[in-house]
This record gives sequence, structure tokens and C-alpha cells, in this order.
Amino acid sequence: MTHSTLLPPALVPSALDGSVRRTGAAGLAAALGAASGHWIDLVGYRAGSRWTSLLDPSVAADVLDPSLHPELAEAQVWLLSWLPEQGTPLHDHGTSSGAFAVVAGTLTERVVAAGRDGVRESADDLAPGRVRHFGPHYVHQVTNSGTEPAVSVHVYIPGLTWMNSYAIEDGALRRTGTERAGVDW
Repeated sequence: MTHSTLLPPALVPSALDGSVRRTGAAGLAAALGAASGHWIDLVGYRAGSRWTSLLDPSVAADVLDPSLHPELAEAQVWLLSWLPEQGTPLHDHGTSSGAFAVVAGTLTERVVAAGRDGVRESADDLAPGRVRHFGPHYVHQVTNSGTEPAVSVHVYIPGLTWMNSYAIEDGALRRTGTERAGVDW
């Protein structure tokens, strides 16, 4: 029996009804990570702080399947490099959802969530090929805790307009600042 005979027409997966399946930021990050050979030469490294650069949408479009181009039009793509011990503060991405794919090296992601029972934290080492996706107001910190440089590709939908930074103080998650696109980066 096929899926289309088990599900009402409105619930039939798009792969069965011929429409386009949206992959979101995670699909774009995974596809761009897999195609890193086409853009890796654009990556730079900086001793004083992480290197970041917006990826020109035309470069991204050249390496992506045309079926992903409509989603790419809604997205903002950043390339980042991380030398050992470089990282971010605890931060969110405002109202943007997103994903990042590790292309080279290993990055450690620390995730922090505040709830009724206080602050919860977890950490995970992300090797090349790993993709991490998140929704708006997801608070995390990314660091290269390894001994080799790391590279990652980040996708935000919609594009970043602001990011909040945080600290854990007295057992609570406190916002410590806000950076705005066009002003702070």
C-alpha cells in the first residue's frame, strides 16, 4: 500500500505529490557543507578573532541544486573559521532560525536553556559533517576546543538582524547585550 492511499491528500508528503519539499536552514547548511570544495578557498583565518564573511548568494546558488534556490533567496549564509580556542560568547540569533554545518575541524557547542527549574546546560563536540539546527531565541556558545583550525557554514532564515549575548549569573540566564546588523557587524 502506498503512502497516498493511507493519508488524506492534504497530508501526503511532498515527495509523493510532486510538490517541492522545503529543507530549511538545515538542508541548506548540509548541502553547502557537502559542497565546501567549491567555496573553501574563500575562507580566511585571523589570529585575533574568528574570521566571518557573508557568502555571495550567487556563489551559493552555483553549488546548490536549483530546487533549493527559492529557499536560498530567503536565507543569509555566513562562512566562519575558528582557530584553536576561538569562540563566541553565549548568544542567540534574535528571531532568525538557523543551522550550521561543520566542514573542517571540530567545534564544541554549549547549549543553555532557562526554565522553571533553573538553567540547564549541555555540550556536544561536532565533527565535520555534523549539522546543528535551531529556532529563534536558541542560546548557545560555539568554540574550537581542538588543536586544529575549524571551518563552518551558517544559514539563517530570515537573515540576521540582531543577536543577544548572555551570561549565567546567580543561577539565571541574563541578557548582557544586543548586537545589530549594520551597526555592530
